[in-house]
Amino acid sequence: MTESSEEPIAYGHEDATHRALGGVEGIRRLVELFYEEMDTLPEAKRIRDLHPSNLEMSIDKLACFLSGWTGGPKLYSEKYGSIKIPIFHQHLPVEEAERDAWMLCMEGALARMDYASELQSYMMRELYVPADRIRVVVANHRAGRVEGKNAGAIQIKAR
Repeated sequence: MTESSEEPIAYGHEDATHRALGGVEGIRRLVELFYEEMDTLPEAKRIRDLHPSNLEMSIDKLACFLSGWTGGPKLYSEKYGSIKIPIFHQHLPVEEAERDAWMLCMEGALARMDYASELQSYMMRELYVPADRIRVVVANHRAGRVEGKNAGAIQIKAR
């Protein structure tokens, strides 16, 4: 067995994840592939139908969000303002099936980018948190439960 002189990438530390994803350009390509998956996977039809036919703004918003979320430039807040993703989605019918379909689209897009398996696993594990948070906020909204004023905020920190 040979030892690698390279240390493993510390995803989640500073901008390591952002760089591993290929920076702003790599993230934008990932998001384009994510929406291609959404357009083609039968399991994603319900969530695709929740989006406008022209996905240009959806692509831009997700790419901008992921840039800051992975430790890169905070493009979403610079362009669109505060990030309250669960609150912005609370009017939509997001349950487990929709969350899982979203995650399936991301899994396919990550695989198509040919990223290291460790990076793919890391992204899937970390993205599950906001995806499920959206589901919880939607369920609480539908049940008439009001959460704290910052409950829908997604904290952007170096990842």
